[in-house]
This record gives sequence, C-alpha cells and structure tokens, in this order.
Amino acid sequence: MNSRSMTEQYASKHGKIYWLFHDSSVIAWRNLLRFRRNPEVLFFDVVQPIIFILLFAFVFGGAIDVGDSSYRSFLIPGIFVQTIAFAGASAAIGLNADMNSGIIDRFKSLPMNTTGVLLGQNLADLVRSVITLFIMSLTGLAIGWRISGGFANAVFAYLLLLAFGFSMAWIGSTIGLSVSSPQVASTAGFAWLFPLTFLSNAFVPTETLPTWLRFFAEWNPITSIVAATRYLFGYPIQIAPDAPFSLQHPIITTIIWLVVITAIFMPLAGKKFRKATSR
Repeated sequence: MNSRSMTEQYASKHGKIYWLFHDSSVIAWRNLLRFRRNPEVLFFDVVQPIIFILLFAFVFGGAIDVGDSSYRSFLIPGIFVQTIAFAGASAAIGLNADMNSGIIDRFKSLPMNTTGVLLGQNLADLVRSVITLFIMSLTGLAIGWRISGGFANAVFAYLLLLAFGFSMAWIGSTIGLSVSSPQVASTAGFAWLFPLTFLSNAFVPTETLPTWLRFFAEWNPITSIVAATRYLFGYPIQIAPDAPFSLQHPIITTIIWLVVITAIFMPLAGKKFRKATSR
C-alpha cells in the first residue's frame, strides 16, 4: 500500500477538514515542545523588542516630536507591529531548517495533511507572539503606556495584531521554501522588513517624511495596522481632512491588507511546499 492510498484511507475516517486541524495541532504542539527544550529562542524573542522599547522610549523619544501626546504611547503600538512582523519572517528560518534537516521527509512518509504542516508551524509562531505581546505589554505599562480605548477595543487590537502575524507568517513560509539554507532564509526573511517598518508611522509620524516617501508610507500595510491599533488602544489621533483612505479608515484598510496578503501567500506557500516535498 503506497502513501497516497494510506492518506486517502486516513482522511476518509473523519473528513479532510478534521484531519487538517488535527495535523495542524500536532505540528504546532511539536514546535512548542521544541521551544520548551530550547527556551533561549523564546527568551530572545522577548528580549529584543524590550530593548527596542527602552531604546526608543528613553534614548530617541526626546528627539521625536509627536505633538502634545506622549511618545511612549505613540511608540508601543509601533513596536508591537514591528515585533509581530519580525516573528512572521522568522517562520522562513524555522521552515527552511526543517526542510534541510530531513524532518519534512519523515512527515511525507506519514498519512499527514501537507497543508497542516505549514498551518501548524504558523500556529506555533502565533503562540510565541501571544507570549511576546504579553511581556511587551507589561513593559509598556511599566514605562507609562496606558490602554484608554476600552476593553473591547483593546481585545480587538490584539486580535488584529495576531491576524497580522498569521498573514506575515505565510510570507515567511513562502520565503523559507524558496531559498536553499537557513542562513539565506534569515537574510531574505528580514531584509525587506526593515525598510517596510521604518518607512511607516511605527516610529515617526508620516508627516515628517519627505514627500516622495510619504505616499509609500501612507499606503504601507505597517502604517495601517499601527494606526488601527493606536486608535483601538485609545491614542489620540488627529487626521487631516485630505489624508488618504488608509489613514482615515485604518481598521478597514488593515483588514483588506490581511485578506490580500493571506489570499496570495497562503496558496503560494502551499504550492511551493508540495513542489518541494514531491522531489
């Protein structure tokens, strides 16, 4: 009996949707166990954004004018988004390392849902993001950041951040499946994110940017979700009457970006994964 017929019999017991979520949860749990055995990974996931918070808040904060509001309240949502974006890009490294270690070949010999392997990887990264966001929120509260937009809005803001991380993880997965080694995946996964995050409103208002960069920054998905989370957390935002749609309606724009990114990169990652595992 070949692996294809085994997979078909395996899936027919409960249906493909059931096994998709079952296999995803198994892979996610397997990845979380790896973090427990190697806690240094999670430690540095948390330490790096805390360093960014302290660096920008206490070193650069006095030099950046955001009007009458506190720069720390302006900064924290931007750091949240940057950290979530970087976590999604790190999916490229983990997936590529698994591809090169041979563990994916072992999964091929099992009657597993191939999409479940990718989904499980990304779900495990979401759990890491939840832990990181929790620690970062405590750090923000310790230095003076406050949530004043109400409980429901705050929950929605965190859900938007996690949804953003989920969509970014599919970009990371696509990159990880497109390069030859974890070292290349590390460079490729982060190289495009630095200009994307810094050419946005994450750290400075877009009004301070040169005109030729402002258009890109205003329609940058990072800008949309940062503006959306600032609003939901209760940061006072003054929008000019002639501001683009992306700034006047950041929540709607963010949801559109999330749908578009996921719709493009989720099937693309699946296609690349099936191609890589069929060799």
